[in-house]
Amino acid sequence: MKRFSLYLYFIIFISCRQEPLQKEMPIDNFAYDKAFDNLENGHADSSFYYFNAAKQVFLEQGDSLHVAKCLINMAITQHEKADYFGAQETALQAIPFLNENKTEHHTFLSMNYNVLGLASFYLKDYPRSILFYEQAIKYSGDPQNTLAYRNNLAVSLMDSKEFTEAQAIYASILKKTNKNSIEYARILANLARIKWKQDPTYPAVHEFLISLKIREKEKDFWGQNASLAYLTEYYEFSKLDSALFFAKKWYNIAKRIESPHDQIKSLKKLIKLSPNSSSKYYFQTYNVLNDSIQEARLAAKNQFTMIRYEVEKNKADNLSLQKDNAEKAYNIGRQRMWIGAVSMLCVVLVVGGALWYKKRKERLQLEAQNRIKANQLNISRKIHDVVANGLYRVMTEIENREDIDRDGILDRLEMMYEKSRDISYETEVKKPEQQDYHTQIAELLKSFVTENRKVIIAGNDAEKWGLIDVDTKEQIHHVLQELMVNMRKHSQATNVVIRFDWDNDLLRVFYSDNGIGMSDSQVKGNGLTSTGNRIFNLNGKITFVTQAEKGLKIEISIPIL
Repeated sequence: MKRFSLYLYFIIFISCRQEPLQKEMPIDNFAYDKAFDNLENGHADSSFYYFNAAKQVFLEQGDSLHVAKCLINMAITQHEKADYFGAQETALQAIPFLNENKTEHHTFLSMNYNVLGLASFYLKDYPRSILFYEQAIKYSGDPQNTLAYRNNLAVSLMDSKEFTEAQAIYASILKKTNKNSIEYARILANLARIKWKQDPTYPAVHEFLISLKIREKEKDFWGQNASLAYLTEYYEFSKLDSALFFAKKWYNIAKRIESPHDQIKSLKKLIKLSPNSSSKYYFQTYNVLNDSIQEARLAAKNQFTMIRYEVEKNKADNLSLQKDNAEKAYNIGRQRMWIGAVSMLCVVLVVGGALWYKKRKERLQLEAQNRIKANQLNISRKIHDVVANGLYRVMTEIENREDIDRDGILDRLEMMYEKSRDISYETEVKKPEQQDYHTQIAELLKSFVTENRKVIIAGNDAEKWGLIDVDTKEQIHHVLQELMVNMRKHSQATNVVIRFDWDNDLLRVFYSDNGIGMSDSQVKGNGLTSTGNRIFNLNGKITFVTQAEKGLKIEISIPIL
């Protein structure tokens, strides 16, 4: 098992240490393995190089999580080498590869935001570091890590002069660290320092000394470094000898933990607090160390930049080589394609021609069948409208009238016979105009009157009907006949009202009865479906309103211009 060495930072007066976050199963990525080998052996520059190379492999594999892990490790390495701007840039690149909606990414999101917070803090961008620490806390799922991030947040708040918020954080953390003496000492010292910052008369030295004693007992050298810094700062303007005493101890412990940053800060205090004879020595030491640190930081920054440049250059060279190979392969493939295209063209033409002929033959046969079916459907509709509904109308008159007009019935039967013969000869069936149309409509509707059924007609205006062409009137005649036949068969109505309303360019026909209404299956029946199709062909609209045992209402609207 190989460690996945993402580092957790625990701030103790701006000092840090690293711990392994988790372990991973082996991954098939040579550069990734080499990166961890170099990391464990303390070769930061080599680990940075291999993490960058591993990132490219993971990018090609589409493994976004491991791309982010590589970038976070690179950012941490840059931060440790004091390349804070570079650390920020690299950590920001990791964010798009992490998905906040995936729980397994939250640990790495919190780690990445913590690195961004640290880099911003060292660049003295405290407002931004506060925002990053808050994000780290948001995504942290481990209580111990959360305590560390909250501690970092409190430090940034304190340096931003937001003492009240920082004190509240430390007070809440202090209650959770009783079982861990090192953590307890850290929070105790930081909380005392905030109280002292808020109130210079507050006797913080008591907590500082308690914290120092705990850290000396636990051999927590980084913690001792922070405590000695606090004590030096506390006595700086009140007891110079005590401040000088703790500043010397601070410098010695900073050298022991090999922290150039803390050595610089302690040397500044020694230069200020020491007599002139000693101050000169500390000043020389400070200059040498400061120059060395600046050179090391610049070298590290340039080194990381060169590593990235070399990787990108190699990547560009590889892409160029791949492009050349692809062009050669394309040219070869293009030649083979032309040869294959010519040889296949004849086959395609022959096979395509045969298929086209077959499809055309099938299409012609299908069109002929469709025409036959359409003709059959048209004949069936004519038989239904002219013969069936006409016979039903005659049957209704015979059934309901005592004074039967034999000659009139025979005339209508003869007319239906002639129409049926015309249908069989496939000639156009046209209603003769021996009567005015409004009279035909009145007779049609009144033919369904019985001693138990009233039919009321309104708006049957002869002048208005004269504005409508013959074909439209014939279709309206069939529609009304179909409605009355369906009423006679199904509705059990005793009162039927048909009203014609005339607008400038629209005819509205309102039908209503007091029958039993219609079910959905009846509305969708063959007869009414045919009625709907007729109205649709006239660019009209039909609406059914039916309620059980409350009759039926139908509204038909047809354009007349």
